[in-house]
Amino acid sequence: MNQKKNYNWGIIGCGKIAHKFAEDLKKVPGAVLFAVASRSLKKAKDFGELHNVFTCYGSYEELTHNPEVDVIYIATPHVFHSENTLMCIQNKKATLCEKPFAMNLYQVEEMILAAKKNSTFLMEALWTYFLPHYEYALDIIASKKLGNVVKLKADFGFDSAFNPESRLFNKKLGGGSLLDVGIYPLFAALTTLGYPDKIEATASFSKTGVDEQCNVLLTYKNNVEASLHSSITKETNTEAIIELEKGTITINSRFHEPSSVTITQNGISTLHKFPVDTNGYSYEAIHVQKMLQQGNTESTIMSFEKSVQLIRLLDTVREKIDLHYD
Repeated sequence: MNQKKNYNWGIIGCGKIAHKFAEDLKKVPGAVLFAVASRSLKKAKDFGELHNVFTCYGSYEELTHNPEVDVIYIATPHVFHSENTLMCIQNKKATLCEKPFAMNLYQVEEMILAAKKNSTFLMEALWTYFLPHYEYALDIIASKKLGNVVKLKADFGFDSAFNPESRLFNKKLGGGSLLDVGIYPLFAALTTLGYPDKIEATASFSKTGVDEQCNVLLTYKNNVEASLHSSITKETNTEAIIELEKGTITINSRFHEPSSVTITQNGISTLHKFPVDTNGYSYEAIHVQKMLQQGNTESTIMSFEKSVQLIRLLDTVREKIDLHYD
């Protein structure tokens, strides 16, 4: 059992999500944003100045070698997740790595093996799992109050201008809709229905060879289906509609971030609100600290098994749409 009261956090990568995560850490009891690292020292210092972080590094390696850092949040592009995670784990740093965990199942299994060998905490940062509105929806499903799930429809799409060098469209950076936002509808299916019996998928591609839009159909026993869609060129409702035998759960837009839930039963709809005072990343950070406090090296919620299932789904969809990365 780890009796630490305060945890010194380090952040690797200084992009948009890192800024939101840093803002939220300020509201997490026992969390101290202690250090930040970028490939550019100037970028790290600019980030540090904005968030009152005094220990700033121009290399990720330096941060992982700081003995005062307890846990590291990785917010780099997808293609670097595996190598960044392995570096943190090898230096015995508890690690929270942004989704997708890595680029393929092989990398994810390598990361998990390293965490087990080093007896060091590791978790994929799928923040949606820890948000109050999403937990509420899952609790309703688990209670069977509305019967079994018979159908799921989930989407996540936004309109972004084509830029071949941007993270979204650059294949070398793991670009495309599937890995960036399609992971959320797939995650919704995995957490409400489990792993499917059949996976079908189609996609349209950009000039850079990444999927601009992706459609996935998952089939389960008793003809239960999950219809999923992602896009980086067209805005969609970005909601999850879960039809059950005795009613419907709608996780309102945008379903993957702090939102609300509408329960419809016998023609009557009830809106359930879940106000939060952070961006929503605070919940996963609180969970990580709870796991560390308890001496766990694996999350009891976003487990290694869940990450393996999710990357297996992503890998299979990529095979179906013939999307390959180096």
